[in-house]
Amino acid sequence: MFKIIKGKKKVSKQEAIEPPPGPNVSSDVTVNHASRSAIVNDQQPVTRSQAVNMSSFPPQPGVVEVLPLLKEVPMAERHVLFLKKLQICSYMFDFSDTLKDVKEKEIKRQNLMELVELVQSGSSKMNEIMQGEMVKMISLNMFRCLPPQSHENSGTENLDPEEDDMYLDPSWPHLQLVYELLLKYVVSSDTDTKVAKRFINHSFVINLLDMFDTEDPREREYLKTILHRVYGKFMVHRPFIRKAINNIFYRFIFETERHPGISELLEILGSIINGFALPMKEEHKLFLSRALIPLHKPKSINLYHQQLSYCITQFVEKDNKLADTVIKGLLKYWPVTNCGKEVLFLGELEEVLDATQPTEFQRCMVPLFRRIGCCINSPHFQVAERALFLWNNERVVSLIALNRPIILPIIFESLERNMQGHWNQTINELTANVRRMFIEMDPELFEDCQTQYMDKEAMVNEKLKQRELTWKKLESIASQPS
Repeated sequence: MFKIIKGKKKVSKQEAIEPPPGPNVSSDVTVNHASRSAIVNDQQPVTRSQAVNMSSFPPQPGVVEVLPLLKEVPMAERHVLFLKKLQICSYMFDFSDTLKDVKEKEIKRQNLMELVELVQSGSSKMNEIMQGEMVKMISLNMFRCLPPQSHENSGTENLDPEEDDMYLDPSWPHLQLVYELLLKYVVSSDTDTKVAKRFINHSFVINLLDMFDTEDPREREYLKTILHRVYGKFMVHRPFIRKAINNIFYRFIFETERHPGISELLEILGSIINGFALPMKEEHKLFLSRALIPLHKPKSINLYHQQLSYCITQFVEKDNKLADTVIKGLLKYWPVTNCGKEVLFLGELEEVLDATQPTEFQRCMVPLFRRIGCCINSPHFQVAERALFLWNNERVVSLIALNRPIILPIIFESLERNMQGHWNQTINELTANVRRMFIEMDPELFEDCQTQYMDKEAMVNEKLKQRELTWKKLESIASQPS
């Protein structure tokens, strides 16, 4: 990849841009431009607030200049040139004006592309100084103040995941390359975690998680991939990352109910949960009950429900005893007036029941089928239809069949009410199919339930007649002269 200078000893590829020997290794270059002036300790990455302050200064004229490629200079000069390229890439430009600093922006883009190619190729091994400076440059570009979200500008809430009017960061031509550089650095086999964890530390991870609040879906996709790779490579950070994500969920559930990156964070957690060892730690069970189940509360659940449902189902598949906790949690947060949300809950409930064992099912079946009975009678046909579709699932039907003496008396009245007066013909047909299944399961039980239902209806009718007679007597007494 690199040019070999005639007359000099050939240097191995792994040492292609190592600094020259001698006591003044890093003193040849002083990174002293405005956006880096606040960096004091070479071992510490830039925090988000520092990055914002540093990046607020415009580049000085003539500082952003065209530099030769690393492979075009002698070995002894490559370390210095590498740091100069990082210096150029640390400048922030105003992308709101497309005609401003066009030449300088292109120079920075070309340098970023070269750095990405350098790290991706694995043809060079960077020392600690170079890695630290590169992570600082990445921090300066990534960790910035995000613009106001759409609801802050318009006062309206966008709960439609298919909405086309989404925010796209104008600085993405540079930002994408910075994210790509970080991703290549993290996944590179040449990156030593013992060295890299000095720069990819807790402060860096917190800043990375803060950026999930961006409304640009392209940036959140990169953040999701990078955070997942960091979790996989830096084992020392795993508990901290889980706790930090937990705190984001708490703030979203109990304070703001607004966060664009919840679905991406849940997608990462889906892979993490899949790797949990058994028996499951108490910490993970608490995370399920205190963070994941309460995520059913916000009204914007349709934006992340698919990923949330996957995480919940993973817990139940890992540990069947958690099914009771999950189902009772769903019942606790069951929507009362939001029919669309109710349909989502019924779909998730079916997935959970698929992984539920009979013992856990028996613990929660009474409150569960009381709720399902209410859904069967819902005037919203999609809710009633989704509830009746549960009987299309063989696993659910087998659980119901085992416990039919308890379940049928609970929902029999709901089935009869639908047969007598639901406005939707499809619901009437589905209800008839469910009744037929119960008749085939246990004709005697069905007949007993029907008898009890008719007796109950007769008692209700008798009470109505008595009430009418009482009112008539009162009316006749009231009509008589005093």
